Amino acid sequence: MGNTITSTNFQFPGQQNVYKGKVREVYRLDNDLLVMIATDRLSAFDVVLPKGIPYKGQILNQIATKMMAATADIVPNWLLATPDPNVAIGHACEPFKVEMVIRGYLSGHAAREYKTGKRLLCGVAMPNGMVENDKFPTPIITPATKAEKGDHDEDISKEDILKKGLVAEDDYVVLEKYTRDLFERGTQIAAEQGLILVDTKYEFGKTSSGEIVLIDEIHTPDSSRYFYTEGYQERQDKGEIQKQLSKEFVRQWLISHGFQGFEGQQVPEMTDAYVESVSERYIELYENITGETFVKTDISNIDERIEKNVLNYLSSR
Repeated sequence: MGNTITSTNFQFPGQQNVYKGKVREVYRLDNDLLVMIATDRLSAFDVVLPKGIPYKGQILNQIATKMMAATADIVPNWLLATPDPNVAIGHACEPFKVEMVIRGYLSGHAAREYKTGKRLLCGVAMPNGMVENDKFPTPIITPATKAEKGDHDEDISKEDILKKGLVAEDDYVVLEKYTRDLFERGTQIAAEQGLILVDTKYEFGKTSSGEIVLIDEIHTPDSSRYFYTEGYQERQDKGEIQKQLSKEFVRQWLISHGFQGFEGQQVPEMTDAYVESVSERYIELYENITGETFVKTDISNIDERIEKNVLNYLSSR
């Protein structure tokens, strides 16, 4: 399809290799440069769905780059430039093999574990007497091991991370501090838009010079959960479901059509009308999270546009 980008096959100058994740495709070039392309692929339940969502890659890339800029004064990041709405270019890093998940509220995975009677998550104690979507007294960090392709991320405690040598202790102290600092800033940014940053994940890497930097996406609806501030407490008091801002609506649509990623289940048909509705919802997410009007870029031929913009940037370095 000319109006979505679901896979890429570029050959950039000095290209060494390509890594293709669920949504992003990362080209490693000479001189420790990475070209990260946010595609329009949509994943849920660790499955990439069959149709691309117009503007989704642009939306994720632009939210992530805006949030990188808004946090660069407290945590260094990998980003150098965004020469195209779907592209971020930055320093190549050796990623840490853990994701730093931080939770301000008892929601999602934490709530599901809590309901089974567990009061320890990744070695961190959760208070008794909480109900789903209550605020934790202090945000908790619940790391996860980064999954190999096709596998699920798994909870892991700080103690096991250090015991297994996944992260050196000195580095882990930095990761924890950066995670808390980023979450505090993200909470402030969300509050300015009438939102609550419920939980999120951060990924970090180390540059060739040994500096720990923030990599990948940050505070996007794919990596974070948001609630609306207005009405939050009333809904909690009444035991009602919170109104949230994330891609949870896609998961709920799949569940209602009998799909949760289990073996033998088939992805339901995604009609053009449904694909359009998902695109519109992502635009709504963008505008709510950033407080800015989304400007649709020309998608008549995305591949040519991306290639031209990346080559122009590389030739100007």
